[in-house]
Amino acid sequence: MFKKLSAALAVLVGVFVFWTAGAGPFESLIQRAIFLALVTCLGLTLYPLGAGTRWRPLGLVLDLALAAATLAACTYVVMHYDRIMTELPWASSLDMALTAGLTLSVLELSRRAVGIVFPAMVAMGLAYALFGHLLPAPFEHRGFDVAFVTETLFLGDLGIWGMLTGVAATVIAAFVLFGALLLHTGGGQAFMDLAMRLGGRSPGGAAKVATIASGLFGMISGSAVANVATTGNFTIPMMRRLGYPAPFAAAVEAVASTGGQLAPPIMGAAAFVMAEILGVSYFTVMAAAVIPALLFYLSVFITVHIVSLRRGLRAAPEEDLPAWSAIFAPRRALPVVAALGALLLAILTGRSVTTAAFWGVLGLLLAYVATNIGRTSPREMASHVVAGLADAGRGLVIIGVLLTGAQILVSMINLTGVGVVISSLIVQLAGDNVGIIAIIVALVCLIMGMGLPTTAAYVLVAAVLAPAMTTVGVDALSAQMFVFYFATLSVVTPPVCIAVFVGAGIAQTNWLPAALEAVRLAAVVYLVPFLFLIYPGMTGNGGTLAVLDAVLTGGALVLAIPALLSGMPLFGKRVLDGVIYLAVIVLAVLPFTLTPLIAIAILAWAFLRKQPAPKETAEQALERRP
Repeated sequence: MFKKLSAALAVLVGVFVFWTAGAGPFESLIQRAIFLALVTCLGLTLYPLGAGTRWRPLGLVLDLALAAATLAACTYVVMHYDRIMTELPWASSLDMALTAGLTLSVLELSRRAVGIVFPAMVAMGLAYALFGHLLPAPFEHRGFDVAFVTETLFLGDLGIWGMLTGVAATVIAAFVLFGALLLHTGGGQAFMDLAMRLGGRSPGGAAKVATIASGLFGMISGSAVANVATTGNFTIPMMRRLGYPAPFAAAVEAVASTGGQLAPPIMGAAAFVMAEILGVSYFTVMAAAVIPALLFYLSVFITVHIVSLRRGLRAAPEEDLPAWSAIFAPRRALPVVAALGALLLAILTGRSVTTAAFWGVLGLLLAYVATNIGRTSPREMASHVVAGLADAGRGLVIIGVLLTGAQILVSMINLTGVGVVISSLIVQLAGDNVGIIAIIVALVCLIMGMGLPTTAAYVLVAAVLAPAMTTVGVDALSAQMFVFYFATLSVVTPPVCIAVFVGAGIAQTNWLPAALEAVRLAAVVYLVPFLFLIYPGMTGNGGTLAVLDAVLTGGALVLAIPALLSGMPLFGKRVLDGVIYLAVIVLAVLPFTLTPLIAIAILAWAFLRKQPAPKETAEQALERRP
C-alpha cells in the first residue's frame, strides 16, 4: 500500500513541477506551500519511521501526525496568502502551533534522509535566536520571543517561505525533472557509450571512462552521491575486472562524480541558489563555471593517465566498446540533442531558467516519442516517462526539505546578525590578509560541509563565510564560487567523505585507503578555487586577455602539479625531473603572458614523448599464473 502511495505521490510531484514550469508558478507563497506539502508527505512514505521494526505502528501514528501538521500549516498559508502578504499579521497561538509542527516535520524528515548533523544545526540556530541574549559578547544579541520568531518564520517570505524554498519549488525542481527524464529515456546509456569510446582505448581506459561518464552524468544529475551510485555500479566493477586496485577505482568514481556538480550546463541545486543570492541570471553563474570545470576534469584526467602509466593499468577491452554508429544513431542521440538544444536555445533567447527547463523536457519527450514510435510500445514508453517523473519526485524530497531547513537556519542567522559577527572575527583574525582569510574560509567550508549534501553545505557557508571575503575586496561572484567549490569538495575530503563511502561500498574496500587516493587525485582541484582570487579571468571577468591568462596559467598548473606529485618521468632522473616541473610551475604563475605558453610547451613535450614501458603490476602477474 505504501509503495503504491509513494509512487503516486512521486508522480504527482513530477506532474506539479512540469505543469508549473510550463504554465508559470502560482503566487510565491502558494507555490512554495504546495511544493513543501507534496514533498514532505512523499518523504514520510519514502522514509517511514520504524520501518521493519515491532514499533512501526507507533511510527505510523507519528508519521500521520507529522503529515497532518504539514498539510494544516501549508493549507493555512495558501488560504491566508493575501492577509500574510498585505497585513503582516501578529502571531497567534494557532500560528505558533502550526509553525512548530511544520518545523518539526522538516527537521525530522531531514534527520531520516541525511542524518542528525544538519537538523541539529538548524535546531541550534533556532535556540540561538530564542536564547542568544544569555550568551557573552560578541555572540550576545537582544533576544527574540516565540511570537517574533514565528512571525519571521511563518508569516512572511523571509523564513520558511523564503528564497531558498522558492528556488527549490521552481528552478531546481524543473531541472531535477529534466535530468531524471533525460536519464530514463536513454540519455544515461548514451552518455556511458560516449564515455566508453572517448576514454576506453588508452592506458587506464576504464578509469578514464569513469571520469568522462561521471562528468556527463553529473552535469545532468547535479548530485555527487547519486552520481557515484548510478555510474559507479557500472564503472567500478569494470575497473575491478581489469585489475585496478579497489581503493583507486572507488576514488576515481567519487572524485569524477563530484566534479559534475561544478560543470555546466546543469551544475546541481547549489548553482541555482548562488544565482539567487547574487541576484544574477543562472547563465552568468554557468559561464563563470566553464573554465574551472574544464580545469577540474583536465587535472583529474591527467592524474588518472599518469597513475595508469606508472601502474600499468590496462585499457578497456575492444569488445566492450560500442560502435560510433550506435552512439550517434538517431534513436540514441536525437533525444539528448533535442533536450539540451531546446534548453540552451530557450536560455539564449531570454526565457526564464524554469521555462527553459520546461522546453528542454518538451523537446526531449517529442524526440523520444518520434524516434521510438513503431519500435517501442506506447505502454513501455509511458512507463519510462512515469519512472522519470517518479524519480524526479523522490529526488526532490531531499532537496526540498534540506533547502527549507537551510532557509530556517539562514533566516535565524540574518535575524540575529551572527553571520556578520563570524565574518568580522575571521577578518580580525587574518588581519585583512586575503590569502589568510581564504585559507581559513576554505578549511571551515570543508569542515562545515562534512556529512552534509552539497546544497545545504553551500547555503551555510555562503551565508556565514562569503561575506568575510567580500569585506576585504574579493569580487562577490569569485567569493561565492570559492566557497561553492570547497563545500562541494567536502564530499571527498576525509574523515566524513560521503561520495567516497558510497564508492568504497560498491568496490567492497575500506573507505580510508579510497579517501587517501581521492585526496591525491583531487590534489590540484583544491588549488583551483584560489585561482579565482588571483586571476579574475578564471570566472570570465576582466576581458579577453584576462580570460586567456587564466586559461593558460590554470592549464599549465593542472598539467605540471599532477606530473610532479605522481613522479612522471622526463629524463628518468627524479631530482632533475622534479626541478623541471617546479620551473614550469613558476613560469606558469609569473605575471607575463608568454611564460605560461612556455610552460605548456614544455609539458606538451613531456606528455607526448614516448614513455618507458610500465612495470608489471601485481594483479597482472597473478593473471599470468597457470
